[in-house]
Parts: sequence; structure tokens; C-alpha cells
Amino acid sequence: MTRPRLDWARDGADWPNRDASCFLEAGGVRWHVQTLGPEDAPALLLVHGAGGASHSWRDVAPLLAPHFRVVVPDLPGHGFSGPGYGDHASLPGMARALAALCGALGASPALIAGHSAGAAIATRIALDGLAAPASIVSFNGAFLPFRGAAGVLFPIMAKLLALNPFVPRAMAWTAGGAAADRLIDAMGDGLDARGRALYRRLFESPGHVAAALAMMAAWDLRPLGRDLPSLRQPLSLIVGERDRAVPPEDADGVAARAPRARVRRLAGLGHLAHEQAPETAAEIVNEAWREAAAAAERPGAG
Repeated sequence: MTRPRLDWARDGADWPNRDASCFLEAGGVRWHVQTLGPEDAPALLLVHGAGGASHSWRDVAPLLAPHFRVVVPDLPGHGFSGPGYGDHASLPGMARALAALCGALGASPALIAGHSAGAAIATRIALDGLAAPASIVSFNGAFLPFRGAAGVLFPIMAKLLALNPFVPRAMAWTAGGAAADRLIDAMGDGLDARGRALYRRLFESPGHVAAALAMMAAWDLRPLGRDLPSLRQPLSLIVGERDRAVPPEDADGVAARAPRARVRRLAGLGHLAHEQAPETAAEIVNEAWREAAAAAERPGAG
């Protein structure tokens, strides 16, 4: 049986890192957000992708908590966060909403890591001056529009589906079990049983599905691509070589535009590389922070 929206008491009873969760209002959204680590440590914002939730960082966040104040939200309408209003589904709107959340928490991010669409949001936050992170880490970042006919048809289809109130419920009705597993496998991921069960829980919620569709319908990556040459921060582009959701070669195109970008490929991992190999993901984030700190200490660093 599908549920219009996830209920924290019922669906969140065994949510990963539940003890770190809280709910608050900021920027027109009632957020579910998890915070781990010392309050006086540098703030690290972890941003999941479209259709995901805070569970995406379930094994990464605790590994980073000894070194950072880790902030892990559910994006508007996703997971246990309430839907936003106005343009919260758009890329600039998501960036502003997250900046408002960080402001409410008193945790301006010193470092941001994002997965898939979350990496685009992280970069938009920096480009728009909503925060000044020392570095950005992208895990299979979705920075570039779909190519060819797909680039024209996909946003139109997503918009039509998002406008039909019956579609999210119908999609949620069929998303459980084997259908969710097929979607995960299609992205090139060998996710464990726990991870698959959490995604099934999300996909079975019409409210969560509606938020993901609204986000895809409002998504326009063309301005981000044009603005990448203005990005001042180092951008680590981490690519799972088995990613079938975002073509791995897209990272080379992004690196050609962003002046301080570099690409690192991870063999044997897919679109959910940070969930498949959380220790590796955590070390990559720590390494980006160490490099940023070392650069800041060099003579003449601005």
C-alpha cells in the first residue's frame, strides 16, 4: 500500500543515523536534517541527488563526523522534508533553500560534497555566493544536460508527469520490489540489501516521487554549464567507471570548463559509488579538506 508522504514515527523508526535527526523550518521548507560531529568543527554539507534522501550518506557521514560538523538534509519534498514552495524545485531554488537551512543551523559550509544532482546544487551554491566553501567534491555529478533528442524530450516528459496528480501514485504503486532493484541495477550499482530496502521505501511514497519529478521538470543545467568557468573553488570530480546514469566521460567536459577541476575515476563502482565504498568516499572528502587547508596556508593565498 502506498503512502502519500513518509511518516517519521512509522517510516523513520529505523532510519539510518536517526539519533542525529531533527526537524526545523527554514527558507519556506520544513526540513528533515541530520547533524553529526562537534558543533565547533568546520561545517561539511552533504547533498544527495534527485530521488534520494539523507540515507544516501548513511555510512559516509559517521566516518567524517570526527573531523567535521556534518550536515545531511533531505532536499525539499524528498524523504522526510516537506515540499517547498515557488521555485524550490529548480537548481537555483534548491541552492537558496539549502543556504537558508545552513544559516538557520549556524553552519556555513566550509566544504560541500554532493552526489549526482546534489553536486550541481553544491556548485550553484558557490557560484551564487550563497556560501564560500574551500572546496567542492562531486560524486558522479550531473552537471551537463542530456544530449540530443533526450535533452529536449526528457524535461517535457518530466513536466507533464509532474503536473498529473495521479502519476506519482501510480509510479509509487509499481516502484517497490523488483522494479526498484531494476532501477538500481540500471545505474550500474551493486548496492547491498539494506540500501535497496531504503530506496524501495522512498520510491513507494507518492510524495517523494512527486518531489523527484518536480525537481527533474524544473531542472535546467545550461546556466550552470555557462557559469562553470567562474567557479573559484577546487572541484574534485569523482567518477564511478561503471556509472550508467551519468556518462563517466561527462566529467572530462566539466573539467574542461571549471578552471580548478580534476577528475578521479573509481574502478568497479557505479552511480552510487559513495554508498558502495563509503570508506573511500570519506577519505576523498578528507583529502579535499587537507588540500584546501594546505593551499590556504601558502604565502599569498587569498
